[in-house]
Amino acid sequence: TSGTIFTDADGKFVMSKVPIGEYSFQAQKDGYVAKFESVSVTANNTAEVIFELKKSTTNNKPPAIPVLTTPTDNAVSQNIALDLVWTATDPDNDVLTFSVTLRNDANTDVKVFTGIKDKKLSLTGLLYGVKYFWQVTANDGVNVDILSAVSSFTTSTFPATRFLGVNKVGDNNVIYSIDDAGNKYQLTGLETNSWRPRRNTQVRKIAFIRSSGGQNHIYTMNEDGSGVTKITNSVPINGFNSDFVGFSWNASGSEIIYPSFDKLYKINNNGSGLAQIYKTPTGKFISECDWSNDGTKIALKVNDVSGYNVEIYIIDTSGNVLSQVLSGYKGATSGLNFSVTGQKLLYSRDVSEYENQNYRQLDSRIFEYNLTTATATAIIGNKPAGTNDYDARYSPNEAEVIFTNTSNDGVSVKNIVKSGISVTDSRVVLFAGYFMPDWE
Repeated sequence: TSGTIFTDADGKFVMSKVPIGEYSFQAQKDGYVAKFESVSVTANNTAEVIFELKKSTTNNKPPAIPVLTTPTDNAVSQNIALDLVWTATDPDNDVLTFSVTLRNDANTDVKVFTGIKDKKLSLTGLLYGVKYFWQVTANDGVNVDILSAVSSFTTSTFPATRFLGVNKVGDNNVIYSIDDAGNKYQLTGLETNSWRPRRNTQVRKIAFIRSSGGQNHIYTMNEDGSGVTKITNSVPINGFNSDFVGFSWNASGSEIIYPSFDKLYKINNNGSGLAQIYKTPTGKFISECDWSNDGTKIALKVNDVSGYNVEIYIIDTSGNVLSQVLSGYKGATSGLNFSVTGQKLLYSRDVSEYENQNYRQLDSRIFEYNLTTATATAIIGNKPAGTNDYDARYSPNEAEVIFTNTSNDGVSVKNIVKSGISVTDSRVVLFAGYFMPDWE
């Protein structure tokens, strides 16, 4: 016995008065593979049969070639965060899945993004001034992959910036490059703790400190944040407090000096040539150092394990002490920066001479020491009461000083401020919420 019956719009059908017995049913639908199911019909019972049909691939056509629409081919000056957009269709209305392949002309990296359902891919963290090439693959689950043409775009060049600063984001310090208009460009990732940036314009590199495996090490990067390289390895940078430890480039950018407890080390900018150049005779820790522009003098700030009993003195590159800058004061002292001639030295000192286990400062002020006259002068006035000035650096023309100012409560916002040297009412807040400035 055979017969044909059509389903309703929902794919359901009913057959009545079917004699008892074993039957085989076949379901057919255009575009799908026919399916057979067996059914036993018994007396006074209703039998049910369910067909699950699979699409037929016999006449299935592949997707159309994807068309890359945004950015347009050979587009320039693109942001380092952008959307790749394309169009794609399928003649059988199959659901399409896409993958995107991304290459660039700066390195051999090839990134492949898979399992994309939308006709768009959002990219972040692209490199500045780099040409990228991208291609989309469409897959309908039936036919072979269909490739788009290759399209390209070039990202904008890194903007000209003079300032560096640090901002606390969550639990980590993040380094930013800042232009004269106050636009900020993130250089280090949120997932790492990076601080104390120092730019060297000769080699166009920025050195900084980063936490790594329970230690603090010196790294360098390009001025746009790319090319991060770990410089120190066997001897990390160490001091009594990681927030108050510093290092220094030489003028040419070929070497860096840095402290590790009571020793001062020199290392090449590629991580080679590590050498100890000084050890404190009393066992005091070296916390900060600065190398004069002519390479003949190194300023050191040394202190006990609590950061107090501070001395600042100057040595030559053989470790001979040339002159004493500061000693005999209580309280915190921080920040060293030579003038371009090496005849003046900036530092900050808490004139309240307060000391406690948290290294709190109550009234830190910026001083300039004159090596010729052996005198120190407070050079930045109009400091708001209850605040500290510290981390001072000369401006490139040495007419001004850039520094951090914050309330002495230890929890308030920190600001990068600049001021004329010994110029009344010249304080200007440059970048609110930022600290550890550098200006080259």
